[in-house]
Amino acid sequence: MEEYLLFNSPGYPVLSYIMLMPLVGALVCHVLRDDLALRIWGLIVTVLTALASLPLYMLFDRTSARYQFAEVRAWIPALDLNYVVGVDGISVLLVLLTTLMMPLCILCSWHFIRDRLAEFIIVLLLMEAAMIGVFISLNTVLFYIFWEGMLVPMYLLIAVWGGPRKDYASIKFFLYTLAGSVFLLLALIVLYVQTDTFFIPELMSAELTFPLQMLIFISCAVAFAIKIPLYPFHTWLPVAHVEAPTAGSVILASLLLKMGCYGFLRLALPIAPDAARFCAPVMIGLALVSIVLGGCLALAQTDIKRLIAYSSVAHMGFATLGIFLFSSQGIRGALLQMINHGVVTGALFIGVGMLYERTGSREIHNNSGLSMLMPAFVAFMALFGLAAMGFPGTNGFVGEFLIMLAAFGVSPPAAALLVPGVVLGAAYMLRLLQKLIWADCDGVYCLPVHAGDGFYVTLRDLSAREWCLMAVLAAPVVWVGLYPGPLLDIMNCSVEHLLLHCAAP
Repeated sequence: MEEYLLFNSPGYPVLSYIMLMPLVGALVCHVLRDDLALRIWGLIVTVLTALASLPLYMLFDRTSARYQFAEVRAWIPALDLNYVVGVDGISVLLVLLTTLMMPLCILCSWHFIRDRLAEFIIVLLLMEAAMIGVFISLNTVLFYIFWEGMLVPMYLLIAVWGGPRKDYASIKFFLYTLAGSVFLLLALIVLYVQTDTFFIPELMSAELTFPLQMLIFISCAVAFAIKIPLYPFHTWLPVAHVEAPTAGSVILASLLLKMGCYGFLRLALPIAPDAARFCAPVMIGLALVSIVLGGCLALAQTDIKRLIAYSSVAHMGFATLGIFLFSSQGIRGALLQMINHGVVTGALFIGVGMLYERTGSREIHNNSGLSMLMPAFVAFMALFGLAAMGFPGTNGFVGEFLIMLAAFGVSPPAAALLVPGVVLGAAYMLRLLQKLIWADCDGVYCLPVHAGDGFYVTLRDLSAREWCLMAVLAAPVVWVGLYPGPLLDIMNCSVEHLLLHCAAP
């Protein structure tokens, strides 16, 4: 086991700490009664978790493909099952993205969530612990426990604090993801029966027959395609986004969707490489359909939140395409696309939440012509909108550019089919920005959704809290767009090791 691991923790078990801190914070919430104290405590716990995760970036050995900051402890000796955690260049960036986004989820819900606030903070903290657990787990049992552990908190976020159709949205989300989890469990059970190990690096080295690899890959692919989501499993996502509170939408878009692509990179490709290469044309086809269909559906929306939700289908289609091109540029582009999409789409959903708190509507025509009333808000939304459509100089451009380079090198027909997706991305995002910024406006807004004719409200620009939210998210948009080298350096060794393992014999 030791040959796969690098024990370079900074004097304490950093991975266990950042996973357990939210759990301890959730327990403390039970004794707090004041709403302000709950909000401050949730923010403190998530910020401390983010700070505790910084050594993962600063001390990460960029020359090693082994799993770093590793921890091994006996768990169930009778089954030779150990508690094993670690991160490589693929998972470490996703852990850092998780710890970055969770304090922002607390801040964007500061005034909007008033009912059952203690339960809301607890659910967010449990969600953070489960997501970190997925990214650091190095045995299949632990991976599956955390994979399933995300399901209940996300269901509660939608079902308890969601919109008018929250029951329908939460049940649809639960059933889709639970169905996928059944297929994943089948694959993991078969793997243990055939190999007698739960340790993921050892499973990668196991010699499996091609029919067995096909069974493993197809079972995993169904589970991960639902989570991404790829066509035709995408229908749960828009309704879940629309009905979820802002924090729920941010978690869904920024973090939860990444679990599917991460599952392909961590389990499906390295454990069943022959089957993955055999099924690559099908996966590329589904990714291309998702890109074009997601763009078309986004272009047809009048609800801003639904538009951004369908854009996520298209963007995650890009990430899936990059993975199954089986090239260094493609996988690195897919990883960057996952990180960048998490930042940009999370920012867009936070912006929509700010508008909804002011106007009570997510319809484009009820939130138009904001340039004179909310100039700071408009500037940030324009930046995030340009990043979402892959404008050069923003983080969204880098990942899509690498994926397109890989596509032209590996499959020119697939690259040609990407062009409509890129054009659609520019079309729906420019349409949204044009309506938000430049449509006619008289400075007041009627809110028929809530108050009927004759009730008006004047909009205000960003508060200090909202400035903080937008500025924190704008920084990586510009930084990664202009200087993506540090992120590419972190992932290079792990990506090359994965490709070497998946290479055709």
